[in-house]
Amino acid sequence: MATQKVEKSMMLIKSSFGPMKSFKLIPISLECPFVEALFSPNEQIMVVISRTSKNSYHMVPKLDDNGDEMPVKGKPRADGKKPIKEERRLVETFSEHYIVTEEEIRELINMFAINPKAIELKEFFESPLKKSGIMTPEKAPITEKV
Repeated sequence: MATQKVEKSMMLIKSSFGPMKSFKLIPISLECPFVEALFSPNEQIMVVISRTSKNSYHMVPKLDDNGDEMPVKGKPRADGKKPIKEERRLVETFSEHYIVTEEEIRELINMFAINPKAIELKEFFESPLKKSGIMTPEKAPITEKV
């Protein structure tokens, strides 16, 4: 694997991801190639949002002259979405990257964080099911013939 010198341009901080404790990386210089990097404890992945933008189509609410969402007339939508009109628009969005292994997440933190040892990451990589006390059996229980 080729190595390249990368400027440490992010700070590792504690955060929350919904109701769960988490961590993230935030940029501390204008040269940082990322907007932010968020860790999702449930999925055990890190979402890295880069400064590189791209155009992609998204469904966005249709607005009236006052800037309010326009309600759909008639019967409710079959997909269960909010009953508002939507339109497909070309929107400039930042590119997202998903890092799925603990090893690669730690490598990214060590490459970009000025404080990679500021937070003990071990607790975040434990299974949420183990933390909650819910155990999943590794093997099926043995039953006896009667």
